[in-house]
Amino acid sequence: MFKIGFNNNLYVEKQSEKIMERIEQFGGKLYLEFGGKLFDDYHASRVLPGFKPDAKVSLLTKMQDQMEIIICISAPDIERKKIRADFGITYDVDVLRLMDNLRSMGIYVSAILITQYENQPSATAFKNNLTNRGERVYIHGKTKGYPVDVDTIVSEEGYGQNPFIETTRPLVIVTAPGPGSGKLGTCLSQLYHEFKRGNTAGYAKFETFPVWNLPLKHPVNIAYEAATADLNDVNMIDHFHLSAYGETTVNYNRDLEVFPVVKNMLEKITGEECPYLSPTDMGVNMLGFFIEDNDVVEEAAKQEVIRRYFRTLCDHKIGLCEEDSVQRIQMLMKQLGVTAYDRNVVQPALDKAETSEKPAVAIQLPKGEIIVGRETATFTASASCVLNAIKRMSDIRDDIKLLSPAIIEPIIQLKETLKNSNARLNLEETLIALCICKATNSTAEYALTKLEDLKYCEAHSSAMLQPEDEKMLRNLKVQITCEPVYPTKKLYNF
Repeated sequence: MFKIGFNNNLYVEKQSEKIMERIEQFGGKLYLEFGGKLFDDYHASRVLPGFKPDAKVSLLTKMQDQMEIIICISAPDIERKKIRADFGITYDVDVLRLMDNLRSMGIYVSAILITQYENQPSATAFKNNLTNRGERVYIHGKTKGYPVDVDTIVSEEGYGQNPFIETTRPLVIVTAPGPGSGKLGTCLSQLYHEFKRGNTAGYAKFETFPVWNLPLKHPVNIAYEAATADLNDVNMIDHFHLSAYGETTVNYNRDLEVFPVVKNMLEKITGEECPYLSPTDMGVNMLGFFIEDNDVVEEAAKQEVIRRYFRTLCDHKIGLCEEDSVQRIQMLMKQLGVTAYDRNVVQPALDKAETSEKPAVAIQLPKGEIIVGRETATFTASASCVLNAIKRMSDIRDDIKLLSPAIIEPIIQLKETLKNSNARLNLEETLIALCICKATNSTAEYALTKLEDLKYCEAHSSAMLQPEDEKMLRNLKVQITCEPVYPTKKLYNF
């Protein structure tokens, strides 16, 4: 069922070589704006089957002795507790996670930079926490004149007001937990201070999507538009590149809009003609060269657009995005010629919910079979579905119980004692109970080994999930989508 369409190993090798070439182009010092996710880039792995979620970190470890990382986060994002949707954690927590993960791999994180700082209380607390733990934390306020008054920006009134972050290695990766964190401004501010000190350095951009050497309407590039529907990103032909080289390439609206300003700032900072004639020139993205099965990749990207559609519908239902985000993805689906029902697990989940009159979840197993589970008096729909799935993969008969009532009943009684309005076992509680049962039940022990086989399986729920179930399915790497429907009429703990 899982077909490979992308050569990850060759990509890591060639991408690292391309970055090293760019370092040499600028005399041995490069500030590389690193877009997208360093770790756990599941969007890329979904649209490019074969791409490993941590491929970017793998390529950086090849250069770790020559590299250090600055992590940016904007104070407004800290203050409004902006969420990284794929993990359900706030941006400030993700910074801590990034630091721990990078350091565990021997990668040097040299500093944390809080941008757009205006004494926001949450940002101040975040800064103090890290400073008290011995971290190098820097603060950048809003840059005077930014983004259009180049003369003011590239002056002591502009970038000159920012503290210089001392770096010691040839490659400085500037990354962030998400977009709008100030990566570009950080790179240019650093360049300003480097040249003021008589040092030579350069700037480049590593943005995974859109893929510059794929067609504008390739499903992979359309999937990027779907992923950024709330940001109003639009893929466009890079007219600067077309004019300079006669070559059609793809970029997105924000880079195209800001390129003339960035070009002017680079020329003012360095005192030389900008080496880049287009936004595409600034990039070092080799992704498009290592697609080995375009049919597989196109189908995967179409499925990702459908997943994004359901995610956006649910976000709109709970008030996290506007109706126009939904409409944008609907338009993209029409361009691709797909509907929600082209996701194989959707109809089985809806059919089971209709016949049972209970919320239901359907999951497609690695060999293609679709298994369903409904909510019961004992289990949530997610728990029922996962139990049914691992039983089927273990060839265990339906009438054989994996969980002993002697284990289940005390848990339900405890939840009732604690006044839990939903005493059903959620997925996490169910798997913990199963782990207890395996001590005396070899069948349960064997079934648990099949959880690993659920990784990257597609699943759909007839109703929005409780956060605990959604988080657990995410931990199992199940690619879950939900109908924008509340499972009950309760306003709290639905």
